[in-house]
Amino acid sequence: MAQSPFTTRQLLRIDEALRVADRSTGLTFSIYVGEITEPVRKGAEDLHAQLARPASSVLIAVSPEQRQLEIVTGSLARRRLADRDCKLAALSMAAAFGGGDLAGGIVIGLAQLADHAGRAS
Repeated sequence: MAQSPFTTRQLLRIDEALRVADRSTGLTFSIYVGEITEPVRKGAEDLHAQLARPASSVLIAVSPEQRQLEIVTGSLARRRLADRDCKLAALSMAAAFGGGDLAGGIVIGLAQLADHAGRAS
């Protein structure tokens, strides 16, 4: 079994951030941390397609080893999250990752994406 890059405390923070993002927006946010099949964008899109409700889902795929980050939005989620919003969240996440804070970067990205998506209508 592969070793998790996160402590129990970090996993709890990420889990809470996911719950808050899901509840506040009505979208479904998912995190994938691990190797992403090349080409990375297509690999992340393939992972997103496997989610239970891809149309209303947002996937944050992070591969620390490959130094890659992809945010994939489904067709319904994309109506509420513009590419610009995702790029801003990705920049904040990358800054935290660069400082060695993988969990913190994910939590920051989730909060920013949820904030940009706005409340469920």
